[in-house]
Amino acid sequence: MNIALRQLKVFVTVAQELTITAAAEKLFLSKPAVSMALSELEKQLGHKLFDRNNNRLLINEQGKRLLPLADELLARSQDIEQLFCQEGPVTGKLKIGSSDTVGNQVTPFLLRDFRQDSGHCDQSLFIANTAHICHMLSEFELDIGLVEGKVQADNLAVSPWLGDEMVVACHPDHPLAQVEQLSLSDLEHSEWILRESGSGTREYFLGRLAPRLENWHQVFELNNTEAIINCTAAGLGITCLSRRAVDHAVKDNRLTILPLPLDMQRQYWLLYHKEKYQSPLLKLFITFCQQWHL
Repeated sequence: MNIALRQLKVFVTVAQELTITAAAEKLFLSKPAVSMALSELEKQLGHKLFDRNNNRLLINEQGKRLLPLADELLARSQDIEQLFCQEGPVTGKLKIGSSDTVGNQVTPFLLRDFRQDSGHCDQSLFIANTAHICHMLSEFELDIGLVEGKVQADNLAVSPWLGDEMVVACHPDHPLAQVEQLSLSDLEHSEWILRESGSGTREYFLGRLAPRLENWHQVFELNNTEAIINCTAAGLGITCLSRRAVDHAVKDNRLTILPLPLDMQRQYWLLYHKEKYQSPLLKLFITFCQQWHL
């Protein structure tokens, strides 16, 4: 058996893109070349790696067994290629995923400090909700995830990272902002502007605040924190967001934070696939994250 790295590259890309056409575009190859490489690999292994469903290729159990090993071999080959190409203690590209609040408010400063400390500057940052980041980690499309939503996934290692504080905010002229001593009952029948399903911020609201309210109404569901801030500043409702996210709007007097008798601390989380090959670069970044403070 003589498996080529080119075949493994095609396999991993097809697993991520789900179609021959999309994989060919990403690899800058023709569709026949991708199909042939995949067929050769399956023939050499003596097993099909995908189930065919119309034009989509769904990775099967044999493919799932191969995926982490193929990802590791490709990563190690990149380490070898770059070993003598760059100066400094670590080489390679680091693919980082962050959920919305972490990615916009925290990760840029983390990367700034990591670059200054390590001298490594080849990183990519993808920002999406927690559920999407977990999916990409599971498909080996990312090396590491930094998210605010609590994650339960058998294939992911989950470690507590930084702390955060959630707040309920509204326009300064909102009736709730005029109440001197707020209680949770004052939030009854309020109209809420919330993040979409799959967001850690949305899950926090549903887990901590919603169960304490008998009546609440969602008027907008948005997948962008800044859009939520602007809608709230326009007086369209109240919202629940990270203090870090709303701080600039509070300073500009576009929003005010409602003082509630409730502990609203939450945790950020560091994630990576349990079977992901940890290159020297990835190990260094994980250690740096664990020791870093904003």
